[in-house]
Amino acid sequence: MSLATTCKTGALELICRPEGGLTLGIELPLDNDWSAEREEKRLAEGRPFGVPDLTNYPDLVRQVDRSGFAAVWTRDVPVFDPHNFGDAGSVYDPFVNLGFLAGITENVALGTAAIVLPLRHPMMVAKAAASVDKLSGGRLILGVASGDRPVEYPLLGLDFEQRGEAFRDAVSYIRDAWKADGLPLGDGRIEPSLDLLPKPVQTQIPMIIAGQGRQTPEWIAANMQGRFVYPGGIERMAMQSRDWFVARKALGLSAGAFISAFHLDLADNPDEQATPRRFGARIGRRRFIDHLHALEDTGVNHLALLLRPARRPLTEVIDELARDVLPALKASFPAAKAALK
Repeated sequence: MSLATTCKTGALELICRPEGGLTLGIELPLDNDWSAEREEKRLAEGRPFGVPDLTNYPDLVRQVDRSGFAAVWTRDVPVFDPHNFGDAGSVYDPFVNLGFLAGITENVALGTAAIVLPLRHPMMVAKAAASVDKLSGGRLILGVASGDRPVEYPLLGLDFEQRGEAFRDAVSYIRDAWKADGLPLGDGRIEPSLDLLPKPVQTQIPMIIAGQGRQTPEWIAANMQGRFVYPGGIERMAMQSRDWFVARKALGLSAGAFISAFHLDLADNPDEQATPRRFGARIGRRRFIDHLHALEDTGVNHLALLLRPARRPLTEVIDELARDVLPALKASFPAAKAALK
């Protein structure tokens, strides 16, 4: 498979290299509360499991932004459900958080992984997303999903089983609302006397799908500019990326972006072999670079690193990744940023 790809959709150029190769991003909330030492601190402070310590969050985001990473990713977890889904995610409302991130960063793409579209009115999603894109100078990547937590739907009086249809309708509405020819009414009609402001900086804010959204592979390839998949083994990732790129090519579309994640505990010893954990590993940086090159060879464009399992201080981990890991990848991030401008 050719490693060259084409991400000619605005902010996707920040995370996709046209000549191929892998970029790295950071998944928020930027704590390391899943380590044993931090777990003791959490218990001492009386914080529930899954609720991150966000004390140093702004400074860590600034460090990521100036260190050459391609993106930061925030999640959409409306309700903390400690019994059935013991992870509070990024805690803050994603669009409020993205507005804050737009103000304290200059370089990274701002991604969502992912907004649960059926839980929000599409007009408000369209306005919030366009606002973030405007405030950030065109750096938004709108990851979307149908949601996988049934507890949220009854709280809003919504039908969990109808989320696939609601997802499709929302995607169509949002794209219509970003155009300059009036406001969609939700039934296929456009009201030319009304409009939604602001309009995005990007000609088209790229949408990527996390999971399947209860959609067919054909619909996903035709309507999304990228896929964000759960972490998996090299063979599985190669198969998924190949299916994505083949489906896009069959429709005469550019390759788009294929994205995944990795839960990283970066060891002090750079040669420490991987000790697997769910969705990632404890691993030394040289062995991690080997893994990244293997992912590059499968066609993965971008990997979002979750650092919550890290045993070391996050400032050290981010610095080592920036100093020793990013330069080992096949191209430099500044070239991609220049392409966007």
